[in-house]
Formats: sequence, structure tokens, C-alpha cells
Amino acid sequence: MKNLVAIILAFALYGSAVAQTLERDFPLSFKVKVSNLSDAARENCMVIISPDDIQKQTKKFNSKAFVVLDKAVEIPSQYNTEDIDKGIVFVIPKLEKRESKEFTIRYHATDVKPRNYTKRTQAELSHKVDGKFVNREYIGGTFKNVDYLRVPPEHKDHSWFIRYEGPGWESDKVGYRFYLDQRNATDVFGKKGPEMVLQNVGLDGFDSYHEIQPWGMDVMKVGKSLGVGSIGAFENGKTIRVEKTDSVTCRITENGVVYSSILTNYYGWKLGGKKYDVQSTISIHAGTRLSHQILSVTNNPDTLCTGIVKDKLAKVFKSKGDAQHWGYIATYGNQSLNNDALGLVVFFNPANALGFKEDEFSEIIALKPNMGKLEYYFEGAWELEANGISNETEFLSYIQSMASQLSQPVSAR
Repeated sequence: MKNLVAIILAFALYGSAVAQTLERDFPLSFKVKVSNLSDAARENCMVIISPDDIQKQTKKFNSKAFVVLDKAVEIPSQYNTEDIDKGIVFVIPKLEKRESKEFTIRYHATDVKPRNYTKRTQAELSHKVDGKFVNREYIGGTFKNVDYLRVPPEHKDHSWFIRYEGPGWESDKVGYRFYLDQRNATDVFGKKGPEMVLQNVGLDGFDSYHEIQPWGMDVMKVGKSLGVGSIGAFENGKTIRVEKTDSVTCRITENGVVYSSILTNYYGWKLGGKKYDVQSTISIHAGTRLSHQILSVTNNPDTLCTGIVKDKLAKVFKSKGDAQHWGYIATYGNQSLNNDALGLVVFFNPANALGFKEDEFSEIIALKPNMGKLEYYFEGAWELEANGISNETEFLSYIQSMASQLSQPVSAR
């Protein structure tokens, strides 16, 4: 009993010392109240405190020296500098139904005080340098990670120029990539554990990740389909991906501990006798499988679409959504490249939905942009994911829960 008391006392003293250190290093503060307004508990909730909301609290905030506290416990956080999801970002492990919690933002007005947190998200882009293109194949060279790339006109699929053929992003749950070439389709990397893995994928050749590895593998068959959540248009009974363009640029906009994002600009997408410029921002946060796709399109197209690859081994599930739920297209079955269970889903706002469609390769949802803007979410859930979804019943329960959560995000003020 005495030992237990001693341990409790030691922890209390340690916590007090940590709190005093944080108050000394970050002497200024303001409060933020985060509320779950729904009747269901939710996990790994991302909170964004925008620059405007910060300014309402203080004019002295310094994004280079701050911490987020749940009482005396420090919560991993980062500051996003890009226009989309700009501001303080942190992830709350759990909020019970109708629960509100108050968090303290402590900061130093002038110093630079970086924090060291476990990395739970990643975004990267890696291509070869010191080689050359010969007949549209890149010969020689070594891979180098970059933050920006204007895609060379010589680059096509299987040019061996970009590591795993495009940019990648991941959370501690799952990884993704899209082909940064004329296919522009999204693929899924199933992960067996929470560690960041993309930095090691494709270094030993382009085929190794199609077979099971200690970290996981490429689990999805894309082919000529929309993969999962790829950008497209539906014309004359078939899907047209973002294939014919004047030029494409890609930039890693955030590569943070709890949030990462990729910005891609497609200039001059040729579609139906017109050209469109499309800006795509894809993001992911810690603790989630969801990728968030935000699109901005010029020339006011009437319709865009997205969807999921068809597979004879997978069942299809669809919902139009309602005021309390986002709509979705989902598939589940032994459709992975490892011949085991894989769930795929695209969530969309019912206000944008024009109806379900299909072609030879994809299950499709047609969507109408609002003033050239459109957003949706997509994800993959692999059977071998650590503590993941293991059967159809669990998958359907999960997507119903997520459809509800997307309709009513947490509030922060």
C-alpha cells in the first residue's frame, strides 16, 4: 500500500513539475471549447482553430511556440500555413455523446519552441534525379523527396520516374497514393501497424509493394476504374478520368504529425470540347482512414463524378443520405490483391448528389459542384489492419457511424 501511495505521489509531483515548466515556457494562454453535438460518442476528432478565431482571442499568438493542453496533459498539435484547414490543428482521442471539453492554448509571444511528437500522418512525393528520359522511360538516377513537381511532358504510366508512381499520404490507419500521370486514379496501401511506412515503399523497385510485406501492401485493383475517390466526369455512359491536360503540378502542402495534405493543379483538362482547370486538395488526419478531397473547378461544369472500382467478389452498398447523414457508395468483400477482405467507401454531401451511375469498371456517384466547389471523403479498410474492421457487419456499422459524423462535425469556439 505504501508503494502505491508513493507511486501516486511521484506521478502527481511529476505532473505538477511539467505543468509549471509549460507555464514558464509558454506564459500566455487562451481557452477553446470543443463540443460533440451528436448523440453518439466519436473518436479521433480533428479540431481546427482558424487564424480568424485565434485573432478573436489574442493578437499576440505565435505559431512557432505553442502547446495545446487538456487540463495538464499536452495534446500533439501543429500549425497549418496553407489556406485550406489553416490554423492550429489537434486531434482529440474521444468525445462522449453531447460532451464538451475545454482546452488551453499556451504560447510564447516571441520565441521559437518546436515540440517533438510522434508522427501519425505523412505526405510525400519522390522522383528520380540525375537520370534522363529515353522514349518516355526514365533511365538511371536515384529517388529524391521533393515538396513540388511540375510533371514532365514525357512522363506517363510506368515511366519509372516517380516512386510508387505518384504522391502518397497516410495516417496511422491506412495509406494512399494516386497515379501522377494520365490515369490520375487513387489506390490504397493497407497497413498492419501505426508506424509511418511510405518513406520505405518502392525503393527496391515498382513491384514489391504488390506483394505482402511486413508493413502491409498495395491492396486495391485500380485498372481503368475510378479506384476509390478519383476525380472524373461521366459522359456517354462511361467515366472520363483527368487524363488529357495541358500541364500538371503537385505540391506537398503539409507533412505534419497530426495532419498532412497534397495540392495538385490540373491545367486545361480537356472534357467535352471544353477545358477546365482543376485544383485538388487531399488531406488526412491522425487516427482516421478518411481522406478529404476538396475540388475547385473553373468554367462551372454541370457535373463531376467519383466512385469505386467494380469487383465481382464485393457487395455494393449505396445510400442517398439525408439531413442527418452523408450519402455513400461502398463495397465490401474479398476484393484485395491479397485475396482477403477490403472495404471501400466514398462519402458525399446529399446536397451535391445527382444520382448513382455505373459503367464497365466503376460504381459511380454524379455530383454537382456549387460555384465550382466540391468536397467528398473516401477511404479503404483492410482486414489485416491492426485492430481493424474484420467483417461486413462491422463495416456497415462503421460507415453508418461515419455518415452521421460527417453531417455534424464537432464545434470549436
